Amino acid sequence: MIAAGRGLRADAVRDVPEQRRLHIVAALDARDGVRAQSLAQRFGVSVETIRRDLLVLERKGLVRRVHGGAVRAGSRTIEASFDARKVANLSAKRAMARLAVSLLEPGSTVIFDVGTSVTEIARALPRDFSCRVLTNSLVAAGELSRMPHVEVLAAGGRVRAGDLACSGQTTGDFFRGFFADQVFLGSGGVHPKAGLTDYHLDEIAVRKVMIQRSRESYVLADATKIGQIAVGAVCSVEQVSAVITDDRADPGVLAALRDCGVDVLVAPTEGDASVGAPAPAYFPKRRA
Repeated sequence: MIAAGRGLRADAVRDVPEQRRLHIVAALDARDGVRAQSLAQRFGVSVETIRRDLLVLERKGLVRRVHGGAVRAGSRTIEASFDARKVANLSAKRAMARLAVSLLEPGSTVIFDVGTSVTEIARALPRDFSCRVLTNSLVAAGELSRMPHVEVLAAGGRVRAGDLACSGQTTGDFFRGFFADQVFLGSGGVHPKAGLTDYHLDEIAVRKVMIQRSRESYVLADATKIGQIAVGAVCSVEQVSAVITDDRADPGVLAALRDCGVDVLVAPTEGDASVGAPAPAYFPKRRA
């Protein structure tokens, strides 16, 4: 997972904070996230020492701390490429997709937004599942076209390279022509005060129409997006039915979201021993 560099003794990495922090940053260059417990075991130091390292690195803008560890520091205005995002945090996205599928009713009309997390829902659907899907994601439409009992209606519009996402006036008009039971939304970030935000400004208007035309709206945001703010505002968290995330998300931020009046659904990730015991699958919003 993390190895001491060639020519550098392991005890030097352990005893010299600067060297240890360089190795933490290098580990994040090779993968999407690191766990404090795993780093402590690797370097032979305490978890508290690693937490101090991560705090120093966060203050330098090199990492972003999350519950139990850290992820790469991101930009508020620039999103990673589709190819990078489709393999990042894949176990979390698949866990969220399984939870989302459990919310679907056969025969319903559902909107699938663009994004790698929502596309995983299309891949997680049972082959015999029957529903109608409206989507502005050509990637999701392609996945769903293999499903014999799913009727797929794809929106037109201006296509963004990589994600193959449609947006613009034509796309918005398409969704205005329907009423859906549910919409599953992607996100650039979900924050208790800033709400749902995104990087692609021309797709924000489309998302607003999706929410308006759906009885229930669910936002998929893995732990790296919880508490984050992208450049463009979509809506407040009070305007969505629930946030679906994974069990690495910061519990404090999840509690703050719940206090805002939104349900928080937490998908336990499987096959990752470093995560520890799965969190509860459901945190109800606080009611007056």
